[in-house]
Amino acid sequence: MKAESLKVSEGRRIAGGFRLFMGRAGYALERSFGLSLTLRNFFLLFTLALVPSVASAQAIQGNSLRSVSQPFEWGVQAQGGVGLTEDRDSFRFFMAGVHAGKVLTDNVGGGWLRGNFEYAIEVFPFWQSYTPVGQRQTCTPIAGSPGLANCSAPYKVGGTFTGASVTPIILRWNFAGTPHFAPWVQGAGGVVWTNHKYPGVGGPPVNSGGVTNSSVGQNTPNTDTSVWNFTPQFGVGVHYFVAPHRSVDFGANAIHVSSASLGDKNPGVNASVQFSLGYTWWQ
Repeated sequence: MKAESLKVSEGRRIAGGFRLFMGRAGYALERSFGLSLTLRNFFLLFTLALVPSVASAQAIQGNSLRSVSQPFEWGVQAQGGVGLTEDRDSFRFFMAGVHAGKVLTDNVGGGWLRGNFEYAIEVFPFWQSYTPVGQRQTCTPIAGSPGLANCSAPYKVGGTFTGASVTPIILRWNFAGTPHFAPWVQGAGGVVWTNHKYPGVGGPPVNSGGVTNSSVGQNTPNTDTSVWNFTPQFGVGVHYFVAPHRSVDFGANAIHVSSASLGDKNPGVNASVQFSLGYTWWQ
C-alpha cells in the first residue's frame, strides 16, 4: 500500500513537471514561430487533457512496441513550424489531423538498434500557412527604353493559405526502446492542396521602377504556380507510453514543399522544420 502511494505521488510530481514544461514550450512556440495565442492555447489544452495519463504512467509498463506483435496504431495530432531557407524564414505553418499505421515486422536486431518496421499515413484536413503580405507588380521591359518597363496595377501577394494535406507514404523504423519510451526515425512523402496557388509570387515590389497602371493590365498574385504541392520529408520522434496501448507522441520533421513545376513557376519552400504533438491508441 505504501509503495503504491509512493508511485501515485511520483506520478503526480511528473505530471506537474510535464504540465510546466509544455506550458513553457507553448510560450516558446508563440515567440519563436509567431503562432497565435489561440494556437498556443490549443497546445496547452491538449497537454492538460494528457496530464492524468502521464500521472499514471509511472506505475505502468506500457510499451506496445515491445509487448504486442505487429500492432496497429491510430491517433490524433497537431503540428506547427516555420520556414528556414532563403526568403521563407517568415513563413509559418499549422495543421491538425489524424494518423494511422501498421507495424509490419516483429522486433529484429540487437542492442539499441533493435526495433520494427512500420507503414503509416497522416491526414490533415486543416492545414494553414501564414506568409508575409506585400504589394507587387508584373513588369515587362519597354523596347528601346533602357531602365523603363510597362507594369501592371499593384496587387497583393501572400497572406494566409488554407488547405488540406495527406501523407500516404510514411516508412518508419520504431526502436524497441524502454518500457515507456520508443523513439522512431522516418522518411515520408505527401501532397498538400491550398485554396489559392501557393506560395504567392509576382513581379518586383511596388516602387521599384517602371510605369504603373500600364497596358500590361492586372495580373493575379499567384500566376503560374499551383494549388498542388508535394511534401517530401524526414523526421524523428518518440512515443511516450502513458498506459498499456496508449502513448503521447512528440516529433520533429524537416519538410520540403514543391509543386514539381506543375506551373511555370516553382518557388516552393525549400526547407521547413515542423514539430508535432499527438496521442495514439495501439491494438
